Amino acid sequence: MSTFLFDQTIFGPLISRRLGISLGINLLPNDSKLCSFNCIYCECGWNSAKGSVKAKFPTKSEVKTLLRAKLIEMVRAKKPPDVITFAGNGEPTMHPDFATIIDDTISLRNELCPTARLAVLSNSTMLHKPTVVEALKKVDDNILKLDSGIAQTIKLLDQPVGRFNLENCVNNLKQFGGQQIIQTMFLRGVFMSEVVDNTTEIEIAAWIALLQEIRPKSVMIYTLDRDTPAKDLQKIALNELNEIANKVRKVTGLEVQVSG
Repeated sequence: MSTFLFDQTIFGPLISRRLGISLGINLLPNDSKLCSFNCIYCECGWNSAKGSVKAKFPTKSEVKTLLRAKLIEMVRAKKPPDVITFAGNGEPTMHPDFATIIDDTISLRNELCPTARLAVLSNSTMLHKPTVVEALKKVDDNILKLDSGIAQTIKLLDQPVGRFNLENCVNNLKQFGGQQIIQTMFLRGVFMSEVVDNTTEIEIAAWIALLQEIRPKSVMIYTLDRDTPAKDLQKIALNELNEIANKVRKVTGLEVQVSG
């Protein structure tokens, strides 16, 4: 199986390793990836070449109409989602109407399937925008990426588009008062002739130190499950992930969810 794009604005439902029965919302173009990171492990592949594709976001009214129709269909079938998840072909908080769409989605959820949770999977790069932060504070599962405690490793793993400053990122992650979930991908391998491995003792110590600073509600750790755009990457064994999780629990007391 190769990397893939989500070709619809509302997709699924899918069975998520971390979230259960998830109805997805893709706020990015349906025919290309658009993201502020270009992660070497992303299941959607690489970003489109700059200037090669004109980004066409779904409008807020399109998202609302399509979501309403799908939720009505699922509720009538007596199969409502466990969670409505913003994910898709890149970084959802890049949508210019992200905050309004969150408000619309909360309203539809409350009307049609009030037991469903609302989740956003974000790479944490848009947290300098107050409207994005305020919108994320409204969701049940505000899941924010932090793949390492070392800036150079993040640059290698996540390939930021434009400037990236780890200190600024961490300060932005502190804005949520413990109402955020930190998500971290662990892997090892080789990329562009450089060894990449965020599971070493130095890496884990630096990452845990930042978790201590941020004090999230919980931590999600996971590893490769699908094909990646970069080759020569290796998934981490479940027992090793559990060892990492136990270190986090011991040092910080935080709740950790492991997906192998």
